[in-house]
Amino acid sequence: MTQKFHKFWIGITAIVVASFAPVFFLGTMISTASPAEWTMDLLSWPLDGVENFESPTTRFLSALTGGFLFGWGVCIWFLRKWVYDKAPEETRKAILYGILAWFFLDSLGSITSGNSINALFNIIILLVAVGPLWRPAKD
Repeated sequence: MTQKFHKFWIGITAIVVASFAPVFFLGTMISTASPAEWTMDLLSWPLDGVENFESPTTRFLSALTGGFLFGWGVCIWFLRKWVYDKAPEETRKAILYGILAWFFLDSLGSITSGNSINALFNIIILLVAVGPLWRPAKD
């Protein structure tokens, strides 16, 4: 992979991470919680309609999750824009290790909370978000 392609893929990674933010933001209000409820239902398979955002603490956690994901996605985007050209390998590693840290803690938490299926969904997100960033780019 070239550095140009890595830089392009980092944009994909930023979008993948930040794309979950609006869904969880919508989960902060009962009237717009359906996309978040459906997402949580999917990620805790099977689709059984059990997940809901009626509890204020669930809606608050959804606000926090949406905010963190949006902020992380924006951070990745600006690492691509402002830092990558100055330090491509360091930027690649920072993003890669951040995604791996998310993957391991989120997957472990999913397993310990009784939602092991989400760890499998996380593998798909991991593969898409990391893409070619597994390996250093060629100059």
